[in-house]
Amino acid sequence: MQTSSASPLPSSGSNTSARPADLPRSLVCLFATASGLSVANVYYAQPLLDVLARDFGITHAAIGGVVTATQIGCALALLLLVPLGDRVNRRRLMAMQLLALVIALATVGMTRSASALLAGMLAVGLLGTAMTQGLIAYAASAAAPHEQGRVVGAAQGGVFIGLLLARVFAGAVSDLAGWRGVYFCAAVLMSAIALPLWRRLPALTTTPDPMSYPRLIASMLTLLRQDTVLQVRGVLALLMFSALNIFWSALVLPLSARPYGFSHTLIGAFGLVGAVGALAAARAGKWADRGYGQRTSGAALALLLLSWWPLSLMGGSTGALVAGIVLLDLGAQALHVTNQSMIFRTRPEAHSRLVGLYMLFYAVGSGLGAIGTTTTYARAGWQGVCRLGAVVSLLALLFWWVTRRTIPAVSPQA
Repeated sequence: MQTSSASPLPSSGSNTSARPADLPRSLVCLFATASGLSVANVYYAQPLLDVLARDFGITHAAIGGVVTATQIGCALALLLLVPLGDRVNRRRLMAMQLLALVIALATVGMTRSASALLAGMLAVGLLGTAMTQGLIAYAASAAAPHEQGRVVGAAQGGVFIGLLLARVFAGAVSDLAGWRGVYFCAAVLMSAIALPLWRRLPALTTTPDPMSYPRLIASMLTLLRQDTVLQVRGVLALLMFSALNIFWSALVLPLSARPYGFSHTLIGAFGLVGAVGALAAARAGKWADRGYGQRTSGAALALLLLSWWPLSLMGGSTGALVAGIVLLDLGAQALHVTNQSMIFRTRPEAHSRLVGLYMLFYAVGSGLGAIGTTTTYARAGWQGVCRLGAVVSLLALLFWWVTRRTIPAVSPQA
């Protein structure tokens, strides 16, 4: 099986058996922080759906379209922007995308019409996703083979924390300064991370692929046809992220209405209880490094399915809601990190295209989950949402069981 030869430092030719040096802890933390800040932009809208519906005159049944527009932007980024990391200088690409993202965030904060809002959300999804997944691919290429799962897990942990804090941040800032203040503050945060990224991102020893841009994009179809690991893990990602978005896109609707009437700050704070899932990210990556990816996947999917039972009890106990969130985010995050760790081991020269294709499954699942859950809530309430989430989670577990032997066993990394 192929392994990545990329490293931020040239390898020594005098001792080919020497173990490559680990990435500095500070650099791993920078990857995690930047990834978290980037992905947060994609999720700020979730706890704001009710106020956006009111301000722009959009019904609750249709407001899921705001999230769907963001996910369309995600899909376009994964198809058209993320693969560029295999062809051009990644450091320069990150800088250009960051500048464009700052402009897009400020534009959303100034929009006055529903159509402009949807266009702005699409741009934020496009650029926020390009930044996030570009950084994940960057981290995978910069890491030595023996620590790839750990580094990807740490970066993905940053993504997960950013996703959770996005809801808290958006709720708190919205209560203080309105929903427009959320996007103006986000533009400031992304500007603040620009200089550290430019100064610290390593120069990789790998040579960018010289193929033309059209051929680069076309090669993704070949990768998708040939890579069994990508196919299986992609479908698992689609189902898992659909289940995750079924919950998070619907949660604000019952909690902001009677009898709860919670503020956006309090609703967003429920995301913090899922932070335990982020703690499992690096651990799941380490297990994948040791060859336990399939066992971790099965356990994660079982937790995902189990979580819908306490979530369905929300009407009688907020404690059950908290327990369900912990299980849901723990299972989803462990599976996500394991998926990426297994995919990155197959073709080190195509990390950007692999992550783009894998996350395309994620974008499709998230978009379907967002629009499906708001429609379900309008017709069947919270219990209908929980039944939908449980069915999707069960499908994911059954799919893993059927396909678990189609992927060759991964030998532990030295």
